[in-house]
Amino acid sequence: MAKRKAAILGSSGMIGQRFAHMLHEHPFFEVEAYCASDRSEGKRLSDVWRLSDVEPDPRLTSNSIVATDIEELVREGVEVVFSGLPSDVAGPVEDKCAELGLAVFSNAASHRMEPDTPILLPEVNPDHLASVNMQKKRRKKGGFVVTNANCSVTGLALVLKPLVDSFGFEDVSVATYQALSGAGYPGVPSMDILGNVLPYIKNEEEKMTVEGRKILGKFEKGRFVDSPITISASCARVDVRDGHLEAVFIRSDKTPTPREIASALEGFKAKPQELSLPSAPETPIIVRSEPDRPQPLLDSYAGTPERARGMAATVGRIRVEKKSLRFYLLAHNTIRGGAGGSVLNAELAFKEGLT
Repeated sequence: MAKRKAAILGSSGMIGQRFAHMLHEHPFFEVEAYCASDRSEGKRLSDVWRLSDVEPDPRLTSNSIVATDIEELVREGVEVVFSGLPSDVAGPVEDKCAELGLAVFSNAASHRMEPDTPILLPEVNPDHLASVNMQKKRRKKGGFVVTNANCSVTGLALVLKPLVDSFGFEDVSVATYQALSGAGYPGVPSMDILGNVLPYIKNEEEKMTVEGRKILGKFEKGRFVDSPITISASCARVDVRDGHLEAVFIRSDKTPTPREIASALEGFKAKPQELSLPSAPETPIIVRSEPDRPQPLLDSYAGTPERARGMAATVGRIRVEKKSLRFYLLAHNTIRGGAGGSVLNAELAFKEGLT
């Protein structure tokens, strides 16, 4: 199949730059426009590049940033849009794109809880992608919006999927230790976070509960049906650059052994792996046996092949006591929980013939 012409919205931001890096020389998509606000128009990507963990190809960073003109994108033949826009401005812009017939893959929260919009996590709920057919019917030109999940619930839902399917767990508590990059650039003032922990992130705990139930639920008879799972979250910002670490507690009358838990996680494969999607990690959940893993410095970029670097979740310190399972998980918040999640969503939609 021919590559789809694509554009990135919010190219000057951290998620936009992740999109630019992950879509460079992508086998399914050809980026035609790097869009941002008027204050960045005319600059090159190299002028605004903030990702210190990747050495970008000069052929990528030499591209110029253009103003966000949706009608012009349509005239240029763009078919797919990747949105790294902040949630407070994303909604109407993404709606306009979809109304003009574009397929929108969004990192923003604006559309996540709409009744015909999926919060897609391809290893967990690929069947939810069918909901876009409802959107295509109500939009005159057949466009649609697909969202990825909140960055903290992404890793949790990915790891819960095989555990819920295998053991029927329904009562989950989680404490998150969330990286600074989750707050965007420049993020949290240094005097607030150095040597400190901020035990409140606005709306984060609510998002984990509500989005988690939708992601782990079903799409049937034209509507989303939430999972019965309960997720109680406490979220904190910590002095870590990348990688959300989460301490998970699951209560159950019948708790499997640590080996049974590890086997369910290690053996988990799903549709992205079956389809060999370019950004899909060969092993979506990696289990570490060391007593001091996972760690953000060591495990944030887990995942192979190279295009899937940062797309795997890592689990460690699996402990089972009477009626209680505990473990830590780690996922890269701006890759798996950000731009990479949307890229994987678009790859699935491409393979399913929706783009």
